[in-house]
Amino acid sequence: MTLFTPIKEIPGIGPAYIKKLHKMGVKTVHDLLYHFPHRYEDFSKMIPIAKVKINETCCIMGKILEIESSRTWKKNMSLIEAVVEDASGAIKVIWFNQPYLTKTLSAGSNVCLAGKVMVKDKGVYLTGPSYEKMPPGNYTKEKLTHTGRLIPVYPETEGLSSRWLRYILRPILAHFKYKMPEILTPEIIKENKLIPISQAIWQIHFPDSLALAKKAQERFSFEELFVIELAVLKERMKLNQKKAVAVPLDIKLIKRFVKTLSFKLTDAQKKSAYRILRDMERPCPMNRLLEGDVGSGKTVVAIMAALNAIKAGHQVAFMAPTEILAKQHFQGIAKLLQDFKINIGLLTGKEDKYVSKKLPNDFIEISREKLLEKTLNKEIDILIGTHTLIQDKVKFGNLALVVLDEQHRFGIGQRAKLTKKTAEVPHLLSMTATPIPRTLALTIYGDLDLSIIGELPKGRKKIITEYIAPKDRQKSYDFISKQVKKDRQIFIIYPRIETPEEDEETKMPPLKAVKEEYEILSKKIFPDFKIAMLHGKMAGKEKERTMRAFKNRKTDILVSTSVVEVGIDIPNATVMLIEGADRFGLAQLHQFRGRVGRSKYQSYCFLLTDSHSQKTYQRLKALIDCEDGFSLAEKDLKLRGPGEIYGVRQWGIPDLAMAGLKDISLVEKTREAAKQILIQDPGLEYCPSLKQRLKKFQEGIHLE
Repeated sequence: MTLFTPIKEIPGIGPAYIKKLHKMGVKTVHDLLYHFPHRYEDFSKMIPIAKVKINETCCIMGKILEIESSRTWKKNMSLIEAVVEDASGAIKVIWFNQPYLTKTLSAGSNVCLAGKVMVKDKGVYLTGPSYEKMPPGNYTKEKLTHTGRLIPVYPETEGLSSRWLRYILRPILAHFKYKMPEILTPEIIKENKLIPISQAIWQIHFPDSLALAKKAQERFSFEELFVIELAVLKERMKLNQKKAVAVPLDIKLIKRFVKTLSFKLTDAQKKSAYRILRDMERPCPMNRLLEGDVGSGKTVVAIMAALNAIKAGHQVAFMAPTEILAKQHFQGIAKLLQDFKINIGLLTGKEDKYVSKKLPNDFIEISREKLLEKTLNKEIDILIGTHTLIQDKVKFGNLALVVLDEQHRFGIGQRAKLTKKTAEVPHLLSMTATPIPRTLALTIYGDLDLSIIGELPKGRKKIITEYIAPKDRQKSYDFISKQVKKDRQIFIIYPRIETPEEDEETKMPPLKAVKEEYEILSKKIFPDFKIAMLHGKMAGKEKERTMRAFKNRKTDILVSTSVVEVGIDIPNATVMLIEGADRFGLAQLHQFRGRVGRSKYQSYCFLLTDSHSQKTYQRLKALIDCEDGFSLAEKDLKLRGPGEIYGVRQWGIPDLAMAGLKDISLVEKTREAAKQILIQDPGLEYCPSLKQRLKKFQEGIHLE
């Protein structure tokens, strides 16, 4: 058996368990060994039965004097009752809904039991304890698996328990304990005060103490981040060796474009644009992330880069995460470039359009086949679309620049696929309005150079953000009425499309939902105003009609789900009311808030929630006190973790690495270690175990 032996070849794992393990991403022995506990139960307090205390968790050893099965009278549940005795005394034990125990445990069996002591029907019981049969004679705590020690509790799936995982893992760990290949060099281990792999792999699963469990977690957090850093840095090295189209900077063209704008560029926009345009002059691919807060003007910077590439004779692909945003970019870019004789195409899942340089103000319907043909024949200068752009049938004749808007919403594999649409590697410009904390910038996005637009256009007023208690909901409605009468427009956001019977995860009262609340708002609360509804299940054309009507001021209030989170530009909107605000992350709430405050009018963001918890109030207060998206991103990272905010969980990054991404010091150490290894041994020829581990990691998450 090797580390990469498939789990189906491990004795004792049947087809049903193989299917469940695969569901959790466990396919090999290595995957199983690296399926780490997410917490530990402390069953190490072994005491005589006579010293057990009510409401305390304890561990006892003894002999079963009697055990019997019955069913409860009221709920007809299985009930197992036993009496266990040691030299100091005896105690009653009770299990519910575990009828199979009478086949496992019997009178005369020696057992170790761990659980909570409770009073039931005026008697003292050890309730629902973990159990472990012990052979007669001396039996040390070190040999225990489910009791008498710190017990690992693993991420589980239905029908696959931590007890079963402990049972399977222990003999495999014993086999591999001294055979695990060490992927970290002695220098890295010593310099970072890490424990070796042979000790760490045992202590993370069956720790002798919480301190050793922590040391093992630190070791694997370092190792997993180190492998990510190595993959990212190797990708950067590989990219720097590839050839790209060198696009000369046409200063006169850029100045001419800037003069056509109805607003003045900020200094940050000018610096970012200059850096991007200079990058594209080099014969190796640009790989840059343009980061800017909501409304900072990233799209204009991207258009400058696109225009420069097009006028040098090349094509541009512009990819957005949603159809609404793709269509908005199509209309906005066509308007900004109408004086420059550019052919622009729109490719989405349901609709294809075309703007000819001869008729820059006409949006022409075009067949998918014709649009793809024009793109291949270099007749389309810039093709704008959603994920449909990465389909194999979409081919470019001369692609030089790829722009990804809200790029954290696209997986790394999707980014890579889009950049392989041409023989030479195109320049890549990624944009995001969700500011990325430094830890993520150094790891997940470490192959990208970073440009930051850290200032908003002049004249923008600070958005007034307020927490609204449930009892004050009517006051916010009254305020909205006054704003509409001033000819302003309103967003009202809900966390759900439809109301379920109860919230599946928390069993809390149902959340307010768009469909239901739309009826209430339009018929009872704002009957005199024009109200529209928008959500993700609507047809594409219906969504577009709804947004167009709102943009053209034919609608006063838009009742929506999170589909308006990014890119929607309605300068006349002055109020953003968010129901169920506690169900969104801080970065997402900041994105919602950025949908207003895009003109000279004073704007407002109201946060409504039925939650009364102190934690909820503290989170919302962070948004109220802070208008800077970068600070909020750091807070959101600490509160929720990178997987929830940036969608990186789908890439298969391990949980300990996820946790490590919150620690800037750890990230910097792993990056430095990865740099030093690559300087000394770029091909990892002297580190075969590390080379193999890196290869498996890259195959797993496609960090291309």
